[in-house]
Amino acid sequence: MIDFENRTDYDFDIQSLNEIYKFLTDRDVELILTDDNEIQELNRLHRQKDKPTDVLSFPLENIPGMPLGSIVISIDTAKKGAEEFGHSIEDEIKLLFIHGLLHLLGYDHETDNGEMREKEKEIIEKFNLPKSLIIRND
Repeated sequence: MIDFENRTDYDFDIQSLNEIYKFLTDRDVELILTDDNEIQELNRLHRQKDKPTDVLSFPLENIPGMPLGSIVISIDTAKKGAEEFGHSIEDEIKLLFIHGLLHLLGYDHETDNGEMREKEKEIIEKFNLPKSLIIRND
């Protein structure tokens, strides 16, 4: 189950993420949709980077029955990404959700040999998302 908390005035249909979620995991996840101010504060506190970012992931310990963790997405940065890459805000949120969920599942593009980027590409293609979502992976 996706436990969704929308802290913005952007109307997002969480149901649009269910198929992707079910493909990747059966463990509960929390998804928070927020703005650049809040995500900047989280980024500063947890990563010592005092700037907004698009998505943050907070994994929990791997304990049976416990949620996988939390994903926080900035709607402000998602809107900018959608405009930059020429696709919808909803598709940008899907990409950020995929990215965040893969981090919760243990993938790390900062330390792997491209495995996370390949997995993102595979999921984007499987769910017929716009190829523009793959651009940043290359």
